[in-house]
Amino acid sequence: MGLYAGIDIGSCTTKAVVVDQEGNMVGSHVCRSGIDYQKAVEEALGTALGGKWDGIPILSTGYGRHSLEFASGTKTEIACHARGAFAYVPRALTLVDIGGQDNKVIKLDDKGHRLDFRMNRKCAAGTGTFIEEIATRIGIPLEQMDGMARKAEKRVKIGSYCTVFAQTEILSLIRAGVSPEEVARGVFESVVDRVMEMIPLADLVMLCGGVVAHNPVVVDIFKARVSGEVIVPPHPQLTGAYGAALIARESFG
Repeated sequence: MGLYAGIDIGSCTTKAVVVDQEGNMVGSHVCRSGIDYQKAVEEALGTALGGKWDGIPILSTGYGRHSLEFASGTKTEIACHARGAFAYVPRALTLVDIGGQDNKVIKLDDKGHRLDFRMNRKCAAGTGTFIEEIATRIGIPLEQMDGMARKAEKRVKIGSYCTVFAQTEILSLIRAGVSPEEVARGVFESVVDRVMEMIPLADLVMLCGGVVAHNPVVVDIFKARVSGEVIVPPHPQLTGAYGAALIARESFG
């Protein structure tokens, strides 16, 4: 059929991408991972392909990559994100992926080779789960957080790493008269803080992941605080799955 699929099974969402023989993205889908990874994979692949996937090479990556028994192969999310990012922009760059439960920072040279990488290991600090839990705790619908943050007139610093301690810190800010808009902005600023503490960011920075895809204010914050160029690929949440599909094409084509 001349098609190749990449599936990125994350802790929060499962992403599928299908590419053709030239490496063009011809299908994609994102769904919640839930507790049944097999069901999530079937939904993501079935929707991305518009039908069955028998005979199509599939490469899996992400947190649940080893749970996909019918995959043609597996690769780490570091390798797949790097491949997807470099396919979008074949230059030396630093990739920042802000996911549901972890953050990845990957430095690539001008050949796409990995020079360095870091992963956030401090529980959910600075991740999508952190944003979601804080939004629930302060009673703001998650989909409204980005818009509220954009209305903030000043920055409020939230310094706690732990989500539980951050919630207590935010309640203290609210009692002190800090507006909900400023609290929302502070939450996103905290996410950026956690990333920038991991590794120095300069020159060309590419942002990807679900947090970036659904909260453009994060991009604005990075642009204000990084001295170099900050860019976002066309499909920021699909970078890992896209890279996996490209590797499948290169490995099994």
